[in-house]
Amino acid sequence: MSSVQASNPSNPPVRTVASTQSEMTEIILPNDTNILGSLLGGRLMHFIDLTGAMAAYRHSRTHVVTAAMDHIDFIRPVHLGDLLTLKSSVNRAFSTSMEVGVKVWAENTRTASVSHVASAYLVFVAIDQEGRRQRVPELLPETPNEIRRYEDALRRREHREAESARRKAAGHATSDQETGADVKP
Repeated sequence: MSSVQASNPSNPPVRTVASTQSEMTEIILPNDTNILGSLLGGRLMHFIDLTGAMAAYRHSRTHVVTAAMDHIDFIRPVHLGDLLTLKSSVNRAFSTSMEVGVKVWAENTRTASVSHVASAYLVFVAIDQEGRRQRVPELLPETPNEIRRYEDALRRREHREAESARRKAAGHATSDQETGADVKP
């Protein structure tokens, strides 16, 4: 049997971007913040990963694992008590992987003002119960924005692949100096 399994027969061969959309809302509590009362970056990344995985799951209808967080922009701080809304959708599906875009907004619960606070691109791989890669349905972008994101996802993938090849050609970092980990505990 091939290392890439056939897609589930109950899965359609094509899905729309709209069918992958996912949304999550969280209230920012003291345990989510630093000493200044702002949301921890790692906690925000966790929320982004969860929301992105939901979109990838909706597209693939199988288990998914995070393969890369290609890009993340922290635009504005999120504060204690804010409502955080994360929205995600698949930008493009390849044979077994999917690029997912996640956008994040924060709502001040006292003033009701809403601002865009972060955006990210993640790559998920569809796998079966034994961890073998699974084929995913094709993605059909329908709106001009979906088509733009679909095309941009291919450029990001090409950039990731070129960067991976560059790192392999240069060899892996083997010392603390090469990795930048020169800080002593």
